[in-house]
Amino acid sequence: MTMRHDGRQNDELRPVTIERGWSTQAEGSALISFGGTRVLCTASFTNGVPRWLAGQGRGWVTAEYAMLPRATNERSQRESVKGKIGGRTHEISRLIGRALRAVVDTKALGENTLVVDCDVLQADGGTRTASITGAYVALSDAIEWGRERGFIGKKATPLTDSVAAISVGIIGGAPMLDLPYEEDSRAETDMNIVMTGSGSFVEVQGTAEGAPFDKAELDRLLELGAKGCADLTVRQREALAGQA
Repeated sequence: MTMRHDGRQNDELRPVTIERGWSTQAEGSALISFGGTRVLCTASFTNGVPRWLAGQGRGWVTAEYAMLPRATNERSQRESVKGKIGGRTHEISRLIGRALRAVVDTKALGENTLVVDCDVLQADGGTRTASITGAYVALSDAIEWGRERGFIGKKATPLTDSVAAISVGIIGGAPMLDLPYEEDSRAETDMNIVMTGSGSFVEVQGTAEGAPFDKAELDRLLELGAKGCADLTVRQREALAGQA
């Protein structure tokens, strides 16, 4: 197994930290770091649901994603100033929402709404996967906030599982886990893998940026992704247990 530019093995995550409860205002929050990528995830709890869901006895979970103007090497204009949300922002917001809803029992949630905002403070590859991983921690705490205040039943189990995500790719013919920008920008194949804590796939986004990949390479990337998500699940549990 070859060493990478940052000294990691091909199947090794970047240093991961999850600072739970970073925001004092939000019902749930987590500042998550995947190496140089840092994302602030805040979960807002509202008693009630959108009008199209009212009276159905189900809750709603959605997400919004954004990058600060100087999250990257060069300043980008705020999309709010442009007056138009970009396609990439919409796509990532929907991905985070889908990932979270995959592990939420909306009946058990009751007629409550949770909106998770993922704001990228610093980007160095893997912003969407860090967002999903941190969003779950923020969501979990917001649900417990609602339970403590009687909006969710004491014995209800809105969360059916945990969810985490990681990037994988092929660089120089070698499958690698958790790509920073330096690797992601030159990957022959780039893939994002979203999985539950119990090991089921929620979403796989994969593209041959250069040379097409075969089934053996796909299988290896999926194995790497499963390992990475399992490692992240442990980090999430430690954070929620107050150990991170």
